[in-house]
Amino acid sequence: MNVPKPGPRPGAAPVSTAVAPSVADAAAHGRIDEDGVVWLSTTTPGDSSPASERRIGEWKAGSVDEGLAHYARRFADLATEVEVLVARLGTHPEEVSRVRADAVRLRDGLAEAAVLGDLARLDARLSELILSTDQVESRLSERRGELVAEAERLAGSGTDWKADGDRLKQIGDEWNAAGGDRAAGKDLARRLRAARGAFNDRRGSHFADLDKQRDAVRRVKENLVARAVALQNSTDWNSTARAYRDLMSEWKAAGRARRADDDRLWAEFRHAQDVFFDARAEDNRRRDEEFGRNAEAKQALLDEYDGRIDPSADLDRARDLLRELQEKWDELGFVPRDRVREFDEKIGALESRVSDFAEHQWKKTDPEVEARVAQFRAKVDQLNTDADAAEKKGRHAKAADLRSQAEQWRTWAQTAADAAAQTTGGPADD
Repeated sequence: MNVPKPGPRPGAAPVSTAVAPSVADAAAHGRIDEDGVVWLSTTTPGDSSPASERRIGEWKAGSVDEGLAHYARRFADLATEVEVLVARLGTHPEEVSRVRADAVRLRDGLAEAAVLGDLARLDARLSELILSTDQVESRLSERRGELVAEAERLAGSGTDWKADGDRLKQIGDEWNAAGGDRAAGKDLARRLRAARGAFNDRRGSHFADLDKQRDAVRRVKENLVARAVALQNSTDWNSTARAYRDLMSEWKAAGRARRADDDRLWAEFRHAQDVFFDARAEDNRRRDEEFGRNAEAKQALLDEYDGRIDPSADLDRARDLLRELQEKWDELGFVPRDRVREFDEKIGALESRVSDFAEHQWKKTDPEVEARVAQFRAKVDQLNTDADAAEKKGRHAKAADLRSQAEQWRTWAQTAADAAAQTTGGPADD
């Protein structure tokens, strides 16, 4: 803290903190008469007024010079005490009240001081020091006012509870370190106590509300944990996975409970999720193994029937073998998702081999058209009958395939009928 430093009276030599006693200085400001009486001149040097003296003691212990030196040393001690006060005010302004009290005491005692020296200059030095203490006290009061204003601002608006609380404690320490006239600062001290109290009340209320909020969050998360635990053994993989995603969204939206509660509940929540997702991963692993075996079995079927299905050798036999392959194919179940297209294309190639050859044969032959139409329609009827039988057995995929074949034969039958109509010039039977 910058405070005004007391200085020497203009025109006067400064008094050192290590004032050397001088017989000449003592003789210039007093005397010892022939009876040993010690007199202090109270007339200011250069003053034209009649000389005035004050008796300050007696000296009978030695020579006059020794007596003058003795009283000069006493003056030097007094002057040194004054300079110590000046130095203390400069280095410890917080002790201003004590410094001022000591300066007033010394100045009041100059009228009876038993010393030989320039008491007028010493009096002026003490007066300057007392004036400086007033200036220091004013600056300290201003600083205390700044501290109180800052404390009141924090009390009313601070929300960084840790930092603001630490700063208020620091303000208290700075207030105590500032020292000064405590009596004059009673109102500021009252305001500072009120500000700290208001901050503590507001902080206490904040954390009380926060505790209530955290208790509410804890209850919400306890409910989420209970719901998560209830789902952990579900094997409805898709819907349960979606449910866990929804629970996670609710968890994030709930906010934070107390750290210990949050950590404990999160561990329970994650454990429930882990139970479910680990089980789903294990199920997927088993399904992948099963689908992998299905793929191997279907590839073996393809390898087996690929060489046997030869419509060019016997079309009906090729069709029978194809149906046989398709029945076995459906019974084997699914293959891995990334190989579905591969196997659809492989069995599709065999199906196309038979259907393409049959269509080509139909176009090449030229038997009696009506007989061919009847044959095709009989085939349609047979395939639909087989499809109905498959439906009754619950083999829906097989039934759908048979109906698809029936539709293809119906198309061929209609084409043959159209051709017959063109030949005979009559309408085609539908």
